Amino acid sequence: MKILKIVGWVMLIALIAIQFIPSNLNQEEVDPTTDFATVYNVPENVNNVLQTSCYDCHSNNTQYPWYNKIQPVAMYLDNHVEDGKKHFNFTEFASYSTKRQKKKLDEVTDEVKGGEMPLSSYTLIHQDAKLSDADKKLVIDWANKLNSTL
Repeated sequence: MKILKIVGWVMLIALIAIQFIPSNLNQEEVDPTTDFATVYNVPENVNNVLQTSCYDCHSNNTQYPWYNKIQPVAMYLDNHVEDGKKHFNFTEFASYSTKRQKKKLDEVTDEVKGGEMPLSSYTLIHQDAKLSDADKKLVIDWANKLNSTL
């Protein structure tokens, strides 16, 4: 019983201590020359879906929830956002080569079609980010149309 008490105190102290580890906020100025929505004149209805369901993890400007101030949640979110941006970054999309842009748009359609994006761990808390069938069709059709013009 004494060991459990010691382990409990150590865990409590560790939990308190990690609260002082700063998180890396993903918030930068938007460069209109490389931003997806600006360069490709994304229609408002498509842009609204992308902003709501994609931009938090796939852009340089995340809208953080209140619980981002709590560690280890903040560390998890930082890692998640960095990983998302590696796969697709709306803020820097126009700086990609044409070949890479086409590949990324194909990936968007595949991920949305397959129900892989947005992640269920994200939509669990952000219910408004869930894509309806109409939202999926809207994003897929627009991404395919853009891909054919690149």
